[in-house]
Amino acid sequence: MTIDQSTATPIRVAVCIAPGTEEMEAINTIDILLRAGFDVTTASADSNGELIVTGSRGIKLVADVALAKIADEQFDCVVLPGGLGGSECFRDSPLVIEFVKQHHFDGKLVAAICAAPALVFVHHQLFPKAIMTAHPAFHSHIPEQQLRVKRVVYDKNDNLLTSQGPGTSQEFALAIIAQLAGKPLAADVAEPMVMWPHMHFDIMPKGETR
Repeated sequence: MTIDQSTATPIRVAVCIAPGTEEMEAINTIDILLRAGFDVTTASADSNGELIVTGSRGIKLVADVALAKIADEQFDCVVLPGGLGGSECFRDSPLVIEFVKQHHFDGKLVAAICAAPALVFVHHQLFPKAIMTAHPAFHSHIPEQQLRVKRVVYDKNDNLLTSQGPGTSQEFALAIIAQLAGKPLAADVAEPMVMWPHMHFDIMPKGETR
């Protein structure tokens, strides 16, 4: 089911992918945001500009465009899926880091899941005071005062949304919708997906932290 937002200005989201990106985290997020009627651009951060990259489980992921071609455009949200290899590519890409920095500076939502919060954000000290979570294997990378051991964490001061892994990627995507367009739309998207009981009622309203 796709929510009709034809009368509104589309919400633009850039989802970055790279070799080694975790497939469920990328695909679930892209799919669910499209169901909300968002304008989603999948951008390859591959160092050679390849649009087809191999994910962490060997599945081919196809980008709409190379990140370099849209790096100067503004989106309402930038998403970094996880996966060890993909997160390392993001970490080592000056273009990805500047893309995230600029959107954060402009007050836009930045969202990351799995290894990405630890390997990208903490490594580059992009959000030195923000609370965040990550895959349990990477909790030790996050300063104790910033770590929250929850499935989805939103820091309202930095407009940062983080989550833990493939099993939380649906909640992660719905939380992005809730932050950008409101909890009712997120619930409308969740209902026909037949998600597990009451999961979509736990989506954070805009401005709330946990």
